[in-house]
Amino acid sequence: MKICLLTYRGNPYSGGQGIYIYYLARELQRMGHQVDVISSQPFPELSEGIALHRLKTSSIYYRDTSFKENFLKCRSLTDFGELFTTKYGIFSDPLAFSVRAYAKVKELCKSRKFDIIHDNQGLGYALLLMKNLGIPVIATIHHPLTIDKRADLEQADSLRSKWGVHMFYLLTHMQAFVARRLDRVITVSQSSAKEIERSFKVNPDKLRVVYNGTDTDIFKPIEGETDNRNGLIMVGNTDDRKKGVIYLLKALQLLADDGIRLNIVDDPWQRVPYGDSVEPPPPSYSLRMLEKFGVDGLVSFTGRLTKEELVRQYSRAEIAVVPSLYEGFGFPASEAMACGVPVIASSGGALPEVVGNAGILVPPGEPGPLAEAIKRLLKDKQLQQELGEAGRRRVQQEFSWEQAANKTVKVYQELL
Repeated sequence: MKICLLTYRGNPYSGGQGIYIYYLARELQRMGHQVDVISSQPFPELSEGIALHRLKTSSIYYRDTSFKENFLKCRSLTDFGELFTTKYGIFSDPLAFSVRAYAKVKELCKSRKFDIIHDNQGLGYALLLMKNLGIPVIATIHHPLTIDKRADLEQADSLRSKWGVHMFYLLTHMQAFVARRLDRVITVSQSSAKEIERSFKVNPDKLRVVYNGTDTDIFKPIEGETDNRNGLIMVGNTDDRKKGVIYLLKALQLLADDGIRLNIVDDPWQRVPYGDSVEPPPPSYSLRMLEKFGVDGLVSFTGRLTKEELVRQYSRAEIAVVPSLYEGFGFPASEAMACGVPVIASSGGALPEVVGNAGILVPPGEPGPLAEAIKRLLKDKQLQQELGEAGRRRVQQEFSWEQAANKTVKVYQELL
């Protein structure tokens, strides 16, 4: 089968989307399928032998030149439109990507006939034009962007910031419009399927749930590193409001007298390249919250890590905390479980589906119960060991990328 995967962003640091595209492409190739990936910046990491077709972007979110230099490089209405909409805070990357991807797919169809086009969360209008090429088009929706918008609005602290949220998510209706008109929609949990049906009004007959996998050959306990587990770990983009870092920091404030340390795998000091210089961004959300709650002395950040470095961090932690308000799947939970780390997670979104009985679940957005769970589990070494072992077993049995790829191919075959 000849498969064309589309991803408007594909780097592993692009959240679950980057992880998804790497492993799905790898497993499809291992099954003997021919895989082409079309991506914009930041580009994905792919296994050897998988063709990557790089598309340009004019979005200021990934600029490596000044606005003026970027403007001079614009060659089309798509380029100008993306540059100016992103400059004024509108998240138009998926729309611009879909237009460029449509042109690229038409070009590639001259030399190869794709059996399926599979979009990864972009859902731009031009995706519907691809259906006119006579090729079935499906998409994976990890979760609808309405959830991100809702979380951002709830934590916006001024009219100006609320206006910024509305502007950023101005094209959310586009994703709903496109999703309803695709041949099939794959999603990564039952929770996400319900939210897509509710928010995007997608016909449930078109929805297929295929759980993500977790690479247990990489994510596993490291002998020696696990001998002196200490403190908490949280993995995630702390500027993403739905990740719930504010509630973990409030819980840490409640536990301040216990001196519990928290290690966050994120880079809150990111600098934006701008021509030959570097622009320091305003203080990140997480750094502002550290100061607000007076817990900066209890929290450290690792910056961005390789997968191998991340596994070492998991292996050194006593407890992994996933305080998200919502997760379409929840890689930080499954990765920690695979590393044998006991998990405390919120019951937001798909986390109960991932964690099952192999961890402790608390209500999302409530620091009190979260603090109580952390304190109780830190005192109970036996429970820590039992949960760590149960988590590893659960991931090995339930969440493999080989299984995810096989189920995805079955969705392709439904249409073919």
